[in-house]
Amino acid sequence: MKRKYSLVAVGGTFDRFHKGHRRLLDEAFRVGETVMIGVTSDEFAAAKGEGIEPCSVRMKNLEEYLKDKDADYHVMRLDDPYGTTVTEEAFEAIVVSRETEPVAHEINEIRRERGFRELDIITIDMVKADDGLPISSTRIRRGEIDRMGHIIRRIRGALRRRKE
Repeated sequence: MKRKYSLVAVGGTFDRFHKGHRRLLDEAFRVGETVMIGVTSDEFAAAKGEGIEPCSVRMKNLEEYLKDKDADYHVMRLDDPYGTTVTEEAFEAIVVSRETEPVAHEINEIRRERGFRELDIITIDMVKADDGLPISSTRIRRGEIDRMGHIIRRIRGALRRRKE
């Protein structure tokens, strides 16, 4: 199957690998012949807070999901928000969530300054949990939801009705 782009970038922490991560990666593989996947290093991820799985665990979980993909891919560590998207001209597109879309615009600004072609930005909506809120690694770490977005415990006050 011919895909739209030769080389696509996608990146993230991929902590508590979940349904939202799958959706992001599936979109990258849908549009890209080769997908470059950046996984934040332990040092870079530390800025996001405590309780994030070690990079080795996150990469192992990612590789487990990727083993059945019918596409070329490369997994690399990210030590900054941009990775090789600002140093390698060959990238054609980047797949991001609404949450990380601003970083894609920063990448394009840097690429423009360096004389590279801007990346096409493919933005996917956040995958919702059963309660209608986005699935996130933070919510999974807190024990609110599982990796598929099923409710484990209710957030205090989440069931209150709005006053009209």
